[in-house]
Amino acid sequence: MKPIVAIIGRPNVGKSTFFNRVTGTRKALVDNFPGVTRDRHYSDATWDGIEFTLVDTGGFPDQNKDDFAHKIRFQILQAMEDADVIILLLDGRSGISPFDEDVVKILREVAAPVFYAVNKIDGIEQEAKLYDFYSLGIEKLYPISAEHRYGISDFLDDLTSVLPETVSDETVDMIKLAVVGKPNVGKSSLINRILGQKRLLVSDTPGTTRDAIDSVCNINDKSYLLIDTAGIKRKAKVSKKLEKFSIIKALRSLDRCDVALIIIDAYEGITEQDVTIAGYAFERGCGCIFLLNKWDLVEKDSKTVKRYHDELRMQAKFLSFAPIITISALTGQRVLKIFGLVEEVFSQYSARIGTGQLNKIFERAIEQTEPSLYRGRRIKFYYATQISDGPPTFVCFVNYPDAVHFSYKRYLINQIREKAGFDKTPIRIIFRKRTGRKK
Repeated sequence: MKPIVAIIGRPNVGKSTFFNRVTGTRKALVDNFPGVTRDRHYSDATWDGIEFTLVDTGGFPDQNKDDFAHKIRFQILQAMEDADVIILLLDGRSGISPFDEDVVKILREVAAPVFYAVNKIDGIEQEAKLYDFYSLGIEKLYPISAEHRYGISDFLDDLTSVLPETVSDETVDMIKLAVVGKPNVGKSSLINRILGQKRLLVSDTPGTTRDAIDSVCNINDKSYLLIDTAGIKRKAKVSKKLEKFSIIKALRSLDRCDVALIIIDAYEGITEQDVTIAGYAFERGCGCIFLLNKWDLVEKDSKTVKRYHDELRMQAKFLSFAPIITISALTGQRVLKIFGLVEEVFSQYSARIGTGQLNKIFERAIEQTEPSLYRGRRIKFYYATQISDGPPTFVCFVNYPDAVHFSYKRYLINQIREKAGFDKTPIRIIFRKRTGRKK
């Protein structure tokens, strides 16, 4: 699991700009209007070979002026509770505010390491602006400019030096299953049904599960680790709820698992948020199985199953390889059949292909359909090899790695699926330039 680093601070201090700078993305919306970031944003980052997950939060608002104040405050406190390291970003241009003093008081009670960075310090000539901030009782301040990169390298050097080391996984012999989905789709009910006991609190109120909870079960002489997670809410609905969830733990669970069991409320139907959650699992390279729960409540005819399958395949095309099964956690209908699918998915997820067999697949695929020319030149595929499993990951050496179109990459992945029997697992292909030889 990657360490979690949370960025907090009042609105418009540059948290989203800092987030984008460190992660190298544009995932966080940046605007000069205070309070643009209403929800948490997450992205993986790497500094000097050290990987971590960076969390961008909404700012601490004025509770008298912002209707979202208590909700955003709760979310920040949750992020602080879940984080391994916290960054308090201060505004060197506008100076200290009463909100900064409040946050510093809260942070004095936090066990995790805290880094205090004063943003919008664009050069050494502006570092005199730091002096006022020492009145907050902070021993170490970092002058930075997220926009102009000033001070970022030194700051990240110090921050990554205190990140916790990756803890070895003691459950390596178990197949790890993350149970994910929206609130109230039946995650805890499913685990209780599997375990045969009320191991987890079950409630009709969405969001009952706050943390990721592990349970071990043995089925057909095989051990499984079941990880229940907080429900993942759609952003538009978050503002209507007094409570928020810890999506950090859900993402951590996906990082830990081999196979994600993506539960969908079949009675409600497939929603955009179901597809978004599936996307989280896909991005993290998990094996995936769709569970259409509450099937006992669905009115059926001879074409009902096909309609659900077709709709799910249409909305989540990126997970076309993920098996689909209809279940009822309440009645136990087909619940134990999930584990037969888990075995199939995990077998492919952890499998390897010999280099000779793999290159024959590539050779035949290229003979059948050649890639498009790149600037009038042929793209040459020299050889391929599998570098890891979980999921199966392949490196293919070519003369122009960046020129391989995503559609041709998808074609090669589909050829591996067909020829190697990898029809139920994610597959990754990395294109690299061959070095040490002349073309």
